[in-house]
Amino acid sequence: MKHTLFTIPLVATALFGSLFVASPALAVVEPGTGGGTTSTSTTNCSILPAAICNAAKNEKDVKKSGVFLLLIWVLNILTAAVGIAAVGALVYAGILYASAGSSNEQVSKSKNIITNTVIGIVAYGLMYLALNWLVPGGVIG
Repeated sequence: MKHTLFTIPLVATALFGSLFVASPALAVVEPGTGGGTTSTSTTNCSILPAAICNAAKNEKDVKKSGVFLLLIWVLNILTAAVGIAAVGALVYAGILYASAGSSNEQVSKSKNIITNTVIGIVAYGLMYLALNWLVPGGVIG
């Protein structure tokens, strides 16, 4: 039970993240060309937003490139997932603490969950800032 709280979000993130790898964008064959030529003007974006797929045509501005937009999109999803997991862990720890009564074991377990959640939020914030420092031009704003 101790590792289940953090294992479920990690497995869900791994499964959700694998959808991006499993469905690549495909070029469409132009009708009437006999199937010999393909068009890169229309692509099947699958699960990605059209803005990210269409950004592949932009070669001059790094902030408008497909990889950069995809990085920001994934970071926004991860930030939301970390926020939801942190709120869930804090609510669970609060319920555990409130229902502890005179059980010292439940009180220490809930305090441990709160401590680990705060450490996780700080670690994610430091990772986000490090990524902002590493990416040219930054990913924030």
